[in-house]
Formats: sequence, structure tokens, C-alpha cells
Amino acid sequence: MAALARSVLVTGSNRGIGLELVRQLAASPQAPQHIFATCRDPDGQELCLLSPTINLLKITINTVDLPSIRRAVQVVESCLEGQGLNLLVNNAGIGSHATLQSVDSQEMLAAFATNVVGPLQVAKEFLPLLEKAAKGAQTTRLSCSRAVIVNVSSKVGSIGLCLGVLEAPMYPYRASKAAQNMVTRCLAAELRDKGILCTAIHPGWVKTDMGTEQAPMTVERSVQGILAVLGSLSQETSGAFLDWEGNSLPW
Repeated sequence: MAALARSVLVTGSNRGIGLELVRQLAASPQAPQHIFATCRDPDGQELCLLSPTINLLKITINTVDLPSIRRAVQVVESCLEGQGLNLLVNNAGIGSHATLQSVDSQEMLAAFATNVVGPLQVAKEFLPLLEKAAKGAQTTRLSCSRAVIVNVSSKVGSIGLCLGVLEAPMYPYRASKAAQNMVTRCLAAELRDKGILCTAIHPGWVKTDMGTEQAPMTVERSVQGILAVLGSLSQETSGAFLDWEGNSLPW
């Protein structure tokens, strides 16, 4: 079996789903040649506990700080030595359980900055490397072996499911994930002809700092599912909103 992608970059890789994505990718018998684990503090304890491998590079990225993203692009471009970036996973995000009574404008703006503007800025700045990967691929089909942007979303951002999902209102988080979903759709429409696939994935309710211990699913199981879904992506799923098992979700 071939590797999922030659090169993969994951944001928010210091904990939770991002950390587990990096761990499972690095441990795979068909590991990518380049794994870029990015977060605000790549020297943090959890990321440092990963077994060192020659294909894993930790890079500082603050997704709400444009100069930080641009510095990371330069580092990644240098490591790729003329080849492009195949897979970008926009995983970094923040949660909020604010209700109508407790929410304020600063909390709303912070959620939108991290969950919407951040992934869009990262995609924009890494676009030249994604385009290079798409052009240099030996296939014309859309897949992770060519060029893909994945935005880690949540079903609580689904407007279609809103009345049926009974979690707390979480106004900043839910509204920002709905907006992130629109960003995904726009990217998919604009970049499809460039050979770049874009999709949104709901990882499930997972036992992480954000998901809490009340969540029913382990992060290991969620990431196993996500990686299987990534391996099955094609032009038919460009612009899709999928869950960790590959099921389509309503926008």
C-alpha cells in the first residue's frame, strides 16, 4: 500500500486530534516522507514525547499571526526541495460553550479569528506549494497523493442538524464552524480546476481537552477513521462535509 501522501502538514498538532494524527502518520509502515507538525509551541511536552523520526519536523505556526504562517511556509518549502505540499490539515481551533446570556463580542471574534480566518490564511499562504504538488502529480485525479486541503469541522456547525443536536448553544463555536464550512465550499469551488481537493471532516465527539472526558470516543479511534476517510477522498468528495466514518453530513 502506498503512503497516504508524500508530504503532510497538520496545524494544532500539540494535543488532541492533531497530535494523534501526527503520531499515527509517523508510526505508519507507509509513513509520508515529510510530516510537518505545527502549533504555537512545538517544543511542548506532549509533542516532544513522540518518538523522533527522520521524516517528522516540528514547526511554529500561530494561525492567527500572518508573519508566523509565512515563516513556516519558508521552512516547509526549503524542506520539500522543489516539490509541493500534498496534504494540509487545518486542525487548529478553539471551543466555546457560551450561551446567549454569557456570550460577548470578544469571545465571538476570538472564535472566528481562530476557526475561520486562521484556516483560510493558512490555506492561502500554502497555496503555491499545494499548486506545485498538484501540477507535479502523476495523476489527474483529485486525491491526497495529489493535493488536498482538509478543514477539521464539527457537526454542531451544521445548520441542517442544528435543531437535532442538543448540546449547549455554544454560539461562538457553532457559528464559527458554520462559517468555516462555507470557506471549505468556496475553496473547493475555486481550487478544483487547479487539481486541489478541499473537504470538511467532523471527527466525532472525542475525548480531548475540547471534547472532555464525557465524549464517547477515544482520539485513537477517531484518527484511525479520519485517516481511512482521507485515503478514500476523490473528486466526488471535493467540497463534501464528511464525518470520521465517511458519511455525508448536511451543511
